[in-house]
Amino acid sequence: MTIIAARRYHKGRADSVPVAIDGADRAPLEPQNFDWVGVAEPTPAEMDQIRAQFGLHPLAVEDSLNPNQLPKVEIYGDQLFIVARTAAIDAEDRISYGQTALFLGPDFLVSVRFGSSRAHTTLRDRLESNADRLAEGADFVAHAILDFIVDGYQPIMDELEERVQRLEENAVDVFPEQGTIRHIFRLRRQLRRFDRTVGPMQEVCHRLATTPLPSVDESARIYFRDVLDHVRRALARTQGLKETLASIVETAALLEAHRQGQMTRALAAWAAILAVPTAIAGIYGMNFDFMPELRWRYGYFVVLSGIAAICIGLWMRFRRIGWL
Repeated sequence: MTIIAARRYHKGRADSVPVAIDGADRAPLEPQNFDWVGVAEPTPAEMDQIRAQFGLHPLAVEDSLNPNQLPKVEIYGDQLFIVARTAAIDAEDRISYGQTALFLGPDFLVSVRFGSSRAHTTLRDRLESNADRLAEGADFVAHAILDFIVDGYQPIMDELEERVQRLEENAVDVFPEQGTIRHIFRLRRQLRRFDRTVGPMQEVCHRLATTPLPSVDESARIYFRDVLDHVRRALARTQGLKETLASIVETAALLEAHRQGQMTRALAAWAAILAVPTAIAGIYGMNFDFMPELRWRYGYFVVLSGIAAICIGLWMRFRRIGWL
């Protein structure tokens, strides 16, 4: 059985004996008592036992076993079925996704994890150290799990912001190479996928924070409102990163066009300067018999001085207007 933990809580304190998951009928618990069962990568047969014991809806169980669900909240009688998506940076510096499904009832919470590298062990230990808060019930634990999942988005945004900042700084100095441009587009694809995968979490948290739902006390909505704020912050950072990546290529292209314009003006200026001696030398190359300079002692000196004067004048003119 892939059960990470199965505990019963009496007024915020855990029983020493774990809850047995055997598919047997389960009697309702007294107020301020609830069961919290955490399952990782379960098989259909194992989930069927949990379904029979806690009275879970078969459709919700089927969705919990499909690790490609989008975030959502569904009502099944007096129970809630919540799907959240986890995210983390993997060893290949890509965003990998997992899924955590929550079955929230009046006196129980069942969490089903797929593909998430962040276990709930530390979260459970932290919650159990505060019996007063844990005594608020299973809906408080559901909020803590969602908050734990959403807080995992922030390190991803921090890592991506560092990469984008480096790309932005390098783009100012030199036009991005082909490999850098491919990296930019890969980052944009990852951010678009993050937006598609995690974006519905905003609607999930908004519904939990504002809509009367079974198994969620009115006093617990303010906690889900805090999670909603964290989701909105992560999605806003995602949008900002996408806009920055789009502007990097555009800005680099503008800077490169400016550099090319400067080079073109410089080449045009030197071409104009060199055209003067070329034209005069071309006239001499025609081998005319009657040319004043041929029989004048200082003719060549005057011509060469004229060439130098015109070239220097052009150089000073182009220098003044910023072409050289």
